[in-house]
Amino acid sequence: MTAPATIALFPASFDPVTNGHLDVARRALRIFEHLVMGVAVNLTKSGTFKIEERIEMLRAELGDDSRVEVTSFDGLTVDYARSIGAAVVIRGVRAMSDFEYEFEMALMNKRLYADVETVFMLPSQEYMFVSSSRLKELVKFGRDVEEFVPAEVAKRLRERLGGE
Repeated sequence: MTAPATIALFPASFDPVTNGHLDVARRALRIFEHLVMGVAVNLTKSGTFKIEERIEMLRAELGDDSRVEVTSFDGLTVDYARSIGAAVVIRGVRAMSDFEYEFEMALMNKRLYADVETVFMLPSQEYMFVSSSRLKELVKFGRDVEEFVPAEVAKRLRERLGGE
């Protein structure tokens, strides 16, 4: 018996995409047949990069893989997962504080849409401490972040945040 094709949704703000995000995405592709990178629109926050820029940066890094789709969405992640037929929502978890928040969210999502499973994935060890907000702070103080983000993303961060 053949296993059904599984669509996994990896939702995040990706503001900006980090090597940790890419690490989780590439490893998810070892498990799932199709991965949707969903750039979440947060109406209460203005990001460093516009949604279109985030999508462009993700596509530059993952666009050669036909199993990856990069989109954006607003509203509840679980509603978007249902609309695209995703059986799985992938969440990257770096620390216990991440886990507590994500665990509560996974329980609520399961209550709202019982057919979706949440899979927690740890980034590789070298990215465990990397967060988009921490990287933006480093760039503002003139530090190089190229070991934590793709080169083009580092360049865009320097241009946007003036750290050079």
